[in-house]
Amino acid sequence: MPQIVEIEKKNQYTFEDYLRLPEGAPYQLIRGELIMSPSPSPIHQEVLKSIGVKLVTWVEPRGLGKVYFAPIDVYFSDTDVYQPDIIFISKERLQIIDDKKINGPVDLVIEILSPATAYYDLRIKKDLYEKAGVKEYWIVDPLEKMIEIYFNENGRFSLHQTVRGTGDIASKLINGFKIDLKEVFS
Repeated sequence: MPQIVEIEKKNQYTFEDYLRLPEGAPYQLIRGELIMSPSPSPIHQEVLKSIGVKLVTWVEPRGLGKVYFAPIDVYFSDTDVYQPDIIFISKERLQIIDDKKINGPVDLVIEILSPATAYYDLRIKKDLYEKAGVKEYWIVDPLEKMIEIYFNENGRFSLHQTVRGTGDIASKLINGFKIDLKEVFS
């Protein structure tokens, strides 16, 4: 039987409160609020699988680093712990991984938009990723069949590439890694 944990009502929650949630609880800690996300849709999971498999098969055989999928905690501060859909950590920065979490920022974040999370992914999380120093941020929109890549230069994201419908999208961070959108949104 699953363990039921009572979390007292607060105006602002911390990482300590977050750790009291049961493992796998569908929450992120965003600006001190516990934000619950419903389970991802099948299309979200298909897109995640397509991009994720391609990224893993490019990165790991080349010894470039590690790729992880949600749910995995990326700790930015005591009031911001996110679970990006896909992350990449370069081999030079693997020390940010500990037993319970990833101590952000990671090198690459990929967020797949859904109605329940789009506001956070496009606004609040994007702003924190930028300020924290995430090097590359992909926003994947399954409804529009579009991917945007932002690259962090001098502490600011700039749009590196947008592809809608068909064509290749290429990482600026991971040399040689590209994806044909037809394979993502088929």
